[in-house]
Amino acid sequence: MINNGSGFGPNQKTDKLKRNFIALLWLTLGLVIIPLLYITGAISIETVNKLGRYMTYALVAVGLDLIWGYAGILGLCQALFFCLGGYAMGMYLAHHGGPEGIIDKTGWKLPACLYVVYPYKVGEVPQDALVPWFWKPFWSLPITVVLGLLIPGVVAFIIGYFGFRSRVRGVYFAILTQAITVAAQNFFSMNNMKFCGTNGLTRFEKIAGFELASSKVQFSLYILTVVMLFLVYVVYRYIVNSRLGRILIAVRDDENTLRFSGYKPYIYKLFAFVLAAVTAGLAGMLYVPQMKIITPHNLGAERSILIVIYVAVGGRSTLSGAIVGALGVSLMYDNLTSTIPWAWPYVLGFLFIAVVLGYPDGLVKLPQKLFNKFKQPTAEDTFEVSSTPSSE
Repeated sequence: MINNGSGFGPNQKTDKLKRNFIALLWLTLGLVIIPLLYITGAISIETVNKLGRYMTYALVAVGLDLIWGYAGILGLCQALFFCLGGYAMGMYLAHHGGPEGIIDKTGWKLPACLYVVYPYKVGEVPQDALVPWFWKPFWSLPITVVLGLLIPGVVAFIIGYFGFRSRVRGVYFAILTQAITVAAQNFFSMNNMKFCGTNGLTRFEKIAGFELASSKVQFSLYILTVVMLFLVYVVYRYIVNSRLGRILIAVRDDENTLRFSGYKPYIYKLFAFVLAAVTAGLAGMLYVPQMKIITPHNLGAERSILIVIYVAVGGRSTLSGAIVGALGVSLMYDNLTSTIPWAWPYVLGFLFIAVVLGYPDGLVKLPQKLFNKFKQPTAEDTFEVSSTPSSE
């Protein structure tokens, strides 16, 4: 291929235009088309709310695509980071919702969802209940946002530092992270941990002083989710197109050679892993006020596997494929479970197997493949083929 002197060949320029087009397409769909449909009454606020929740799944999937598609790290703990952010926001909302509860002797009101499942010790009465110390920082929304991003990042740093330094990778790292997620689910399910057990966090009423049930608030949360998804996509796209992105791909393709070249692959893997965890924590914080409940069920092993399916179906190493997979699979799940509930597991399994074995590039590249298959060869295509050096 002939370089035009600008640093990019024709194909590189075309790929850049496609990426920009995809980003603008998602932004237009999310911030223009869907709001117009809602304002004109074509869709309800419930539909907008549902799409907002699905876009939080897309946020998590984009993070997984960075670590799996580009760095080659198959982590099955994205649901853990998602719930850490979600529980942070849930504790803030629980502080500001529900009439039930008592004022403990330190002057704090016991959140309604904790009041109904408080783990009293033998001989204790309701007046002995105390708001746990680790709930108190989440009274403030700014502190909640900081902790909702910081806690998943710190947990990811601990997991990644010891895992990557020990050169745990491949299926072993996947099993390790899945085991940690299952352990976390058991932890949050225990009443005596004072996270409301299997009931989860609920009874939310206000966020930043506004009524959470208000259509305006729910619509604003949807818009915020779309904006965050777009910004995360732009940041991730910048990363994968930078020198750092090329190093992550080198880690994926040949980590040993990179290490022998003087690099420390675990540092780059740790960076990507922590960034994906922070993104998942952000998604969890956006999900909870739109779903209005979070329980240990969100930590189930199937949730992390479902995120992997989002990325696999949409297309690994594309970023936009993660968004396509998350929204497409979620919408398919919603439609099937409301009409033919028993068919969903079979459809999901078939879809995953068909994409992985039949078309591993994912759905996001399918239109381009079909276009290339049926378009007529141009003079430029013929020139490029004829000018390609022979292997002989």
